[in-house]
Amino acid sequence: MQKILQIFKDPDLRKRILFMLGILVAFRFAATVPIPGVDLAQLQAYLSGNQLLGLLNIFSGGGLDNLSIMMLGLGPYITGSIIMQLMTIVFPQLKEMYQEAGEAGRQKFNQYSRLLTVPLAILQGYGLLTLLARQGVLGDIGFFGMMSNVIIVTAGALFLMWLGELISEYGIGNGVSIMIFAGIVAGVPSSIQQSLVSFDSSQVPVFAAFVVLAVFVIAAIVFITEGERPVPVSYTKRVRGMRMYGGFSTYLPLRVNQAGVIPIIFALSILLFPQMFAGFLAGSSNAFMRGIADVFLNFSQNLMLYGAAYFVLVFFFTYFYTAVTFDPDNISNNLQKSGGFVPGIRPGRPTADYLGNVISRITLVGAAFLGLVAVLPFIVQAATGIVALTLGGTALLIVVSVVLEFMKQLQGKLVMREYE
Repeated sequence: MQKILQIFKDPDLRKRILFMLGILVAFRFAATVPIPGVDLAQLQAYLSGNQLLGLLNIFSGGGLDNLSIMMLGLGPYITGSIIMQLMTIVFPQLKEMYQEAGEAGRQKFNQYSRLLTVPLAILQGYGLLTLLARQGVLGDIGFFGMMSNVIIVTAGALFLMWLGELISEYGIGNGVSIMIFAGIVAGVPSSIQQSLVSFDSSQVPVFAAFVVLAVFVIAAIVFITEGERPVPVSYTKRVRGMRMYGGFSTYLPLRVNQAGVIPIIFALSILLFPQMFAGFLAGSSNAFMRGIADVFLNFSQNLMLYGAAYFVLVFFFTYFYTAVTFDPDNISNNLQKSGGFVPGIRPGRPTADYLGNVISRITLVGAAFLGLVAVLPFIVQAATGIVALTLGGTALLIVVSVVLEFMKQLQGKLVMREYE
């Protein structure tokens, strides 16, 4: 209670929290505005039998429940960010802009991601709307109606991206993560209601075991997210003028999970495409195209293949994002310039190699854990046969990680306020 009172006594923190809550209210309001020509009964029937679109519905904050203007969620923006991150491997200039050009370079890099969001939103919106139209969810709206809806959902995706950036700038924490968190939490009441309606007394032991497993997973997520490997760092004594600097020891904290929830979000964005291609090609008159659609459809409906691909993508993106954001060479150079060194390791290249080896080993644990939590719901579903438990692991991972990060940001601002 004392911390809460401190938050609301601080004018700046109070303003930031109220601003963030106002943005989330605007987001939830926009998620209830539907696009024209929707058959809600057909839509609910289709979503209930499609686990991938059900997952997309959660991350869009329920935007697919009524095909709202926010139905694409932050998917196009996240996909654009993935493409830009991948391009840093191909184009060294982009990597230099992202890592070495300072804040101005990062802003320019992010601007490219925003510009890439527009064509991606158009393509994803058209593909998803075409898929839903072929399933009878959309009425006979014609070409003009289809193009109008594509423009509407594209504008909704850009509006949501803008809201997320407003939270990052004027609120607390990462705006994209907060928006995804809000979308997941918004679906909790309806999930509880559906579970109560379909409750069967014979499944009490299964649900009790699931609750125990959820508590264990939450504790494990907190443990791994907060886990770090401290690398000792010593600073040599230096005399400047009449004063002496350095001569102390500290440590460099390397987190077990450097990437946070980003690999999960990246993997989900990639896995959405096979489902969309399957729906888009299913109505083709070409037998070869229909065969490709069947392959994509069988892949998305096969829990074992889908779970394996999900695990591999999460594992890969954990290493990839860590490699992009953590630069051992840069850290080694900064330590050397400031007179710091790792005891027993020579400065320069040997220090960079040592830090790279350490981060590779601890990232192995973080990547394996993220992948296991991501596919854990599929294992539970295969063991129990209860489809309602399918979406738990990923949602838990993101919710817990975002809450922990938000608490850290808030604690940091409170510490700064007390220091001042």
